[in-house]
Amino acid sequence: MGILKYLSCFIFCLIVLVACNNATNNNTEQIKDSLVTLPFFNQPDWTPEWINERDSGYQNIHTIPSFSFLDQNGKVVDENLVNGKIYVANFFFTKCRNICPKMTNNMYLLQEAFKNDTSIILLSHSVTPETDDVKVLNKYALDNKVDAAKWHLLTGDKKAIYGLAKQQYFAGDTVGYYQSGDEFLHTENFILVDQHRRIRGVYNGTLPIEINRIIEDIAILKLEFKNGLK
Repeated sequence: MGILKYLSCFIFCLIVLVACNNATNNNTEQIKDSLVTLPFFNQPDWTPEWINERDSGYQNIHTIPSFSFLDQNGKVVDENLVNGKIYVANFFFTKCRNICPKMTNNMYLLQEAFKNDTSIILLSHSVTPETDDVKVLNKYALDNKVDAAKWHLLTGDKKAIYGLAKQQYFAGDTVGYYQSGDEFLHTENFILVDQHRRIRGVYNGTLPIEINRIIEDIAILKLEFKNGLK
């Protein structure tokens, strides 16, 4: 009887221990989920800012404004396409033989990683729209296996593209100030934008390891949405 009593007590304690451990793990996961968020980027010096919904500055977070360009199929692409979706933006030109081929290859990796995920969009803006018209972009898209449903190569008014790039995406070559003139834009930045068109990450688009970071950060943005963050 003493042995049975001992075994019963041991089993009871084991059950309690397992239950407590599971509860702890669940609580840890909940806490972890609630704490993992990406910063916002509101200035051209790329200073990260973690801004809570209850903070007074939350309503003034920098937001990409309305835009309208044509893609490689002559389709109008504007803010309505990306509203409510996560997207990655960059700036390139088809004749570039320096950083652009690397960026295109790495954007293709993102295309394939999110091939079946309709909540992810890719936007590549040409910085030489005067030569990169729809026909040229269409050939470039075919040569680089661009999926038009996922990845849009954009052309349009040069002033509009440069203004958007330098003033809104902070994509000028010189970090820390707004480029506002006609300086040629040649940047390796990939810019991650959330469902409300707010900048949440910047990456070196020539490095494959940075593509892994983007994929991880997109997962975090989805988690934010899942947890009800606006």
